[in-house]
Amino acid sequence: MGRSSSSGLSKSLILKGLQCPKALWLAKNPPTFDFPPQPDLEAKFQLGTEVGILAQQLFPGGIEVPYEGLSFPAQLARTKQLIDSGAQVIYEASFSFSAIFVKVDILVRDGAAWQIHEVKMGTGVKPVNLDDVAVQHYVLNGCGLSVSKSFLVHIDNSYVRQGAIEVDKLFAGEDISRKVAARQQSLPEIVAELRETMRENDEPDIDIGPHCTDPYQCDFIPYCRQHIPENSIFDLRGAGINKFDYYQQGIIRLEDLPLDKLNKAQRQQAEATLNRQDSTDTDKVKEFLATLWYPLCHLDFETFNTPIPKFDGTRPYQQVPFQYSVHVQQEAGAEPQHFEYLAPPGVDPRRELIEQLLAVIPAEACVLTYNQTFEKGVLRNLAEQFPDLAEAIKLRLANVRDLMVPFRRRDVYRWQMRGSYSIKEVLPALVPELSYAGLEIADGMAAMQAYHEMCALKSGDELDRLRQAMLEYCRLDTLAMVRILTELGDIGEHS
Repeated sequence: MGRSSSSGLSKSLILKGLQCPKALWLAKNPPTFDFPPQPDLEAKFQLGTEVGILAQQLFPGGIEVPYEGLSFPAQLARTKQLIDSGAQVIYEASFSFSAIFVKVDILVRDGAAWQIHEVKMGTGVKPVNLDDVAVQHYVLNGCGLSVSKSFLVHIDNSYVRQGAIEVDKLFAGEDISRKVAARQQSLPEIVAELRETMRENDEPDIDIGPHCTDPYQCDFIPYCRQHIPENSIFDLRGAGINKFDYYQQGIIRLEDLPLDKLNKAQRQQAEATLNRQDSTDTDKVKEFLATLWYPLCHLDFETFNTPIPKFDGTRPYQQVPFQYSVHVQQEAGAEPQHFEYLAPPGVDPRRELIEQLLAVIPAEACVLTYNQTFEKGVLRNLAEQFPDLAEAIKLRLANVRDLMVPFRRRDVYRWQMRGSYSIKEVLPALVPELSYAGLEIADGMAAMQAYHEMCALKSGDELDRLRQAMLEYCRLDTLAMVRILTELGDIGEHS
């Protein structure tokens, strides 16, 4: 593999190098490797762009230096021209010093100096944000600009939208100048080390470790973990042993682990995986089944959450329901009746959704969910939003039960579950003929993205196809619950 001749750095490359020099080298010298797609990253990037554009309204009247359609030299020249002509506010101002290219989200003139306002879609200041701004400060100083203050502009998740977005309430700005100054001092040395890494002909010999996911999940994890076998210590779920401690001792396979060092849950997972061993506590299953009654309604919501609240009465990152699926069984083993709702694009669906749901679920029915914390949270938010429906919603809330319980407690455990009690693992283990494999939309994140896509589409075949895929996925979630409950019923009967 030929070494990259480019010694150019950017803010994102420096942050990557700070996390792991090998990741920086691989970014400059991409390996021949088939990386899995990461559609959720693309969606996050799009959201970040929307947040950045909205934050510009905090300092109206600024002029943007666009990234698209302008070469790096042209962006630098445009920024210099704006500074020289007396511009007070510049969006995406571009600078280069010591072959490090940065763009400042919002640059605000402050007398003879300038303020940096870095916009993030998180809800607070993280240590990595300080490094991010420190790089910008370093480059601007190198270009001869004096920086008076640095701010981190982030989402205030206590904001509730009413009418048009109030930008000054949606965002909170924190002065991070002192913390940034402290980090900036070590940057020349860090940059020199990173350049040295980039000049190396061979891939840096840096092993996997906790740094792979701190502060971000590294893009190169699949490449760097090629040597990890199936059924390794990294497949153990939950907290317990320090996996990297064992890895550094050369203990990687489950069969090489000292089982007595594992906690109860991890030991069960390891032994079940190695011996292909299942376990069932029929008494506990019977106890669980005795907490349910009929009519029984299997309920699943799909929700979206966004940094910019979409509808009145919602907060940043609030889970807003846009879809449900309900399978209703009048008695044990009965053929279920299916009901579903999927919001039309672009309108607040909550009132219509909850009214239709209340009509579908009788007040006295048992409401079965998979992970009740989630569904209960959605119902509580709806009760808060619609006081006239609160009493009816609370009647259903009191009747919510959780199908996840016997799997979380491992009353029923199948070795194929790989230590997980997620419905995505439980379903194929208990009902092999039913699976999420092959579905266009196969998880909640994909459903959320599909909803955003749907809202951007006008009527037509693409919208119809997307709606159908979303309905098919949500329907499978509650059909899966019907079938899993049937399996539990069989266990209870045949004990």
